[in-house]
Amino acid sequence: MKLLVQLMKDKVAAVLLAVVASTLLIGLCAPLFAPHDPNEVHMELRFAETSWQYWLGNDHLGRCVLSRLIYGIRPSVLWVLVALAASASIGTVLGFVAGYFKGKTDALLMRICDCMLSFPGYVMTLAIVGMLGAGLENILLAFVMMKWAWFTRVIRTAVLQYADADYVKFARTLGAGHFRIMARHIMPVALPEIAVISSSSFGSMILQISGLSFLGLGIQAPHAEWGMMLNEARSVMFSRPELMVIPGLAIMVIVSSVNFLSDALQTALDPKLMTGRQGMKARIGTFLPKLRRKEAA
Repeated sequence: MKLLVQLMKDKVAAVLLAVVASTLLIGLCAPLFAPHDPNEVHMELRFAETSWQYWLGNDHLGRCVLSRLIYGIRPSVLWVLVALAASASIGTVLGFVAGYFKGKTDALLMRICDCMLSFPGYVMTLAIVGMLGAGLENILLAFVMMKWAWFTRVIRTAVLQYADADYVKFARTLGAGHFRIMARHIMPVALPEIAVISSSSFGSMILQISGLSFLGLGIQAPHAEWGMMLNEARSVMFSRPELMVIPGLAIMVIVSSVNFLSDALQTALDPKLMTGRQGMKARIGTFLPKLRRKEAA
């Protein structure tokens, strides 16, 4: 609750949070917001212009572009969020085990992570999708298989900072169990860092699934997805550019909102960054009047 109040103090962060939250809500309640069935074909309305019935027009099969845009939130954003949650959960558990127990357990897990991270992310994702086949389930599985190692390494580094803290040693002296120490003493201080790295990965995963769908390796027809909508509109990109602009703008807005919101979240969780930002604003506020007086003189 305190974090939400802190974010609300930043007007830009509040707007970005509203954009992301409203996008998720519209995706969850897509049947309520979509005016038409996204897969309903009307060949007589092929490439029809915008109208009161079809606010964003129709595509090459006469389907409602607005309805497909709304239903495209589900694979492009909601299912990516599910894959992110699964990756972060696996990485958090293994990162805590490696950072807290150290020794051979830490060495074994880190060598496995090194092997997983030695391959470029996009290349490995393409290889997994190539072996398993195209489709949403295989892409999400590829995301989990590739992202858990990165989360494990980053969270393990965060846990190492607190595993040898004095209050943790004191809890061990009092006879507290390992799980109790991790849950009550390390998790609360490591949770902000987990939130920041998870939010920063969210935008890149949205871009990846949209890119794979654009290449024909992601969501398959007739299901709606933003990257596939871009691919379907390539043939008319000069005669009907809005069919590419609409899903492209949706991807740009949600990814930019998530990335900037991640920066605002990091600032809200780290008092040093907030102090530095406020100090910079104060210095700029005192410097500008002086500069204006010099120019007037």
